[in-house]
Amino acid sequence: MQPFSAILFDLDGTLVDTAPDLAFALNSLLQEEGLETLSYTDIRPVASHGSAGLLGLGFGITTEHRDYPSLQQRFLQLYQDNIARETTLFEGMEEVISALEQANISWGVVTNKPAFLTEPLMDALELTDRAACIVSADTTPFTKPHPAPMLHACELINLPPEQCLYIGDAARDIEAGKNANMRTITALYGYLGAQDHPENWQADSSINHPHDILQWI
Repeated sequence: MQPFSAILFDLDGTLVDTAPDLAFALNSLLQEEGLETLSYTDIRPVASHGSAGLLGLGFGITTEHRDYPSLQQRFLQLYQDNIARETTLFEGMEEVISALEQANISWGVVTNKPAFLTEPLMDALELTDRAACIVSADTTPFTKPHPAPMLHACELINLPPEQCLYIGDAARDIEAGKNANMRTITALYGYLGAQDHPENWQADSSINHPHDILQWI
């Protein structure tokens, strides 16, 4: 794979390990509702799927359930209040983004996390001023796997998608990158569960550790 002018990252499960704080928020809500908490092992594979996935895991409900809106509101509040309690960059990712910066290769974030959560998290981790672009779920009218967020990121960094590499840990990430005509990499170290089959996602490559990104710099 040839070198790229920019590398774009999914946020949860790719750039940043948010699962501990998402698990804390979900288990706090379960406790409030008088229910048994879940193990981190059970929660981690669902961490990339947002409140719908996590509330589905914890409460066995869909977004159509009558209690979903109130549970979601409380879950998001608990998460927002603890958004950087244990969240960190994945091991090795600081070295990766530092190498990108030293090589004058732009890097940014395209996530399905809403801006009211994305922005304070990026601020807390002191990444906001370092990223060339931050595209959240509500930045454009569409979310991944639609190509609109990806193409908007390209506009912000003033590069064509063909010069960008997108890295994510979910099928929608790879689909979004492909829909935008970017090259794609699956982050196998992310939040993949037994139901995921990344070998079928048709990414251009896959990596087991953030350090593997360095070979394309």
